[in-house]
Amino acid sequence: MTAVVRGRAPHPGPWQTARVTGIRRETPTAKSFTLTLSEPRAFWPGQHMIVRLTAPDGYRAQRSYSIASAPSGSAELDLTVELLPDGEVSRFLHDAVEVGDVLDVRGPIGGHFAWDLRPALGVAGGSGIVPLMSMLRHARALGEPDLFRLVVSMRGPEDLYYAAEVRGPETSIAFTRAVPDGYARPPGRLTAEDLAAALDPDRELYVCGSTAFCDAATRLAEAAGVPTGRIRVERFGVTG
Repeated sequence: MTAVVRGRAPHPGPWQTARVTGIRRETPTAKSFTLTLSEPRAFWPGQHMIVRLTAPDGYRAQRSYSIASAPSGSAELDLTVELLPDGEVSRFLHDAVEVGDVLDVRGPIGGHFAWDLRPALGVAGGSGIVPLMSMLRHARALGEPDLFRLVVSMRGPEDLYYAAEVRGPETSIAFTRAVPDGYARPPGRLTAEDLAAALDPDRELYVCGSTAFCDAATRLAEAAGVPTGRIRVERFGVTG
């Protein structure tokens, strides 16, 4: 089932519980968690959820994680979590959480980076692919894959999130350090040429990744003639 995106991006509801109904590894340091919410919440691609942990002594920690799945109108959604060094919440999710466990969650959060189905190009660095994958999946589910094009920058093949799914005629992958055998593009950082093939005048740009990546990708887009007002940026921090 495909949800319809219209009007304004949904606002967060109250805290609720979500049962973990699936866990799968994406890369050596990233896992996707399928959650079934106790109360379904509509969301737009590009929004995120807050996960809150409570220790037996009452101590609480919470972090925001981007939704990776496409809107469907169901109570189920996917969060992809990168394991970060000294990451308090991400470490618990990776090492302790199992299928059947229950988490406290709240969302969806975020409006600026939510995709409204206008033609767009996503530019992702590393784990910044997560909210953009929600957009790509949604465009494909609508049967209009060219609505959303995606350019991805990853260190190497083993670091590529959603490797079995992300590749397609609407995506381009730039590996910066190592490439698969026979890969046409040599390893190297993202270039203006990588963006040029996917750019056209009426596309919004959604850029997501580390601060350094977002700054570099934004400069490339501006040099290619994309007006600043059509570039939306979400920078991923280092807390986890």
